[in-house]
Amino acid sequence: MLFRLLVIDDEKNLREGLAEYLHDTGYEVVCAENGEEGWKLFNNGDIDLVITDLKMPGISGVELMKRILAHSPGFPVIILTGHGTIDIAVAAMHQGAWDFLSKPVDLDHLSLKVKRALENRELYFKHRQMEEELERKRQFKSIIGNSRNIREIFDMINKVASTKASILITGESGVGKELVANAIHELSARKDQPFVKVHCAALSSTLLESELFGHEKGSFTGALSQRRGRFELASGGTLFLDEIGEIDQNLQIKLLRVLQEKKFERVGGEKTIEVDVRIIAATNKDLKAEIEKGNFREDLYFRLNVVNILVPPLRERKDDIPLLITSFIKEFAQENGKSIDSIHEKARSRLYAYDWPGNIRELRNCMESAVVMCQSNMITVDDLPPAFRSTSDDGWVSIKLGSSMSECEKIIIRETLSHCQGNKSKTADMLEIGRKTLLRKLAEYDLGSQEEDDVSP
Repeated sequence: MLFRLLVIDDEKNLREGLAEYLHDTGYEVVCAENGEEGWKLFNNGDIDLVITDLKMPGISGVELMKRILAHSPGFPVIILTGHGTIDIAVAAMHQGAWDFLSKPVDLDHLSLKVKRALENRELYFKHRQMEEELERKRQFKSIIGNSRNIREIFDMINKVASTKASILITGESGVGKELVANAIHELSARKDQPFVKVHCAALSSTLLESELFGHEKGSFTGALSQRRGRFELASGGTLFLDEIGEIDQNLQIKLLRVLQEKKFERVGGEKTIEVDVRIIAATNKDLKAEIEKGNFREDLYFRLNVVNILVPPLRERKDDIPLLITSFIKEFAQENGKSIDSIHEKARSRLYAYDWPGNIRELRNCMESAVVMCQSNMITVDDLPPAFRSTSDDGWVSIKLGSSMSECEKIIIRETLSHCQGNKSKTADMLEIGRKTLLRKLAEYDLGSQEEDDVSP
């Protein structure tokens, strides 16, 4: 693809010199000698990036940038600054400029900034397409994503929702296991019946038993009246048992009986109560390991794990981060009465590069903080929590000490492929390896399709 750049500067020699260099670098270039002429060319032409002087007669570079961003949010604008105007250029970046360069211009530095800005422009359009895809996935409500991993989750949900099978949802804390459970219920024939949730780790064994099965008046100290349990309340619908790996052996036996016989007695009661409840359980533990340790009953595990849905951590579905960011900005901006409609690409890149050990829950908290701190209509790096502001270079990859050479290679290939938006030819060029070598490595590390490029260069 041949990108078309617009260079605006009232100094003829500088303007023509930049145009000649950029043309020789492989871009199509058009020029304007002032902001008014530049604005007309931007409106009339197919422009991919603007390089503009800061101070010009008539429309200034900052004013022109504001017009461009109002017309095309996320559009890359690079500001050229003279002596004594760097503070103004920095302020312009807070208002949405991609970057700035001081005069005299370092051409190699300019070339690098142009290349990165155009790559992020392509990524921006990809994000917009993903946002539109998000609107088409309303049937899954708050499950946000369009990555291969999350599409596989959608497919699983569609397959199991209409059945009566018990479901075990596994995955790290914060990945959205409850959202998956809720989606299964909403797509099932039980959708008009109750969806009842119990957090098994939040209650002691005694209280959890009462919570699940209810109790009769006087069955224990403080039982001043009869109370129905969650199984009764969920009858006809779905009961979601979160952190099922935390319940003790005695309660596991009682739970197994309900799953097998679909009946139970309240705590302190003699009357047998029959229920029709679909069970969906979730855990962040390895239940097979817990069985080996003697902490979890194998027969209960098999009853719960008729179908297993593994929800991947956010670091394995990074393509979903832009959609999640967009959703959280919209949610928290509305909640806090703010008019925030975008995030600067540099801030987005910082978030994309992070591994998110706390998964979606951590990203959600991060974006709430950013929205609260933001004082304009665009979130910038300065609005992010301190850990993200201190990052020195968006192009670095973090690798844990002690990682094997093969793991290091896998991480570098994965992150470079992600940076190149899945384009294998670009990835191979950046890594300075042959395309066939890259395809072999992708197969070796199970990093996705080894077919032709699925993203246009």
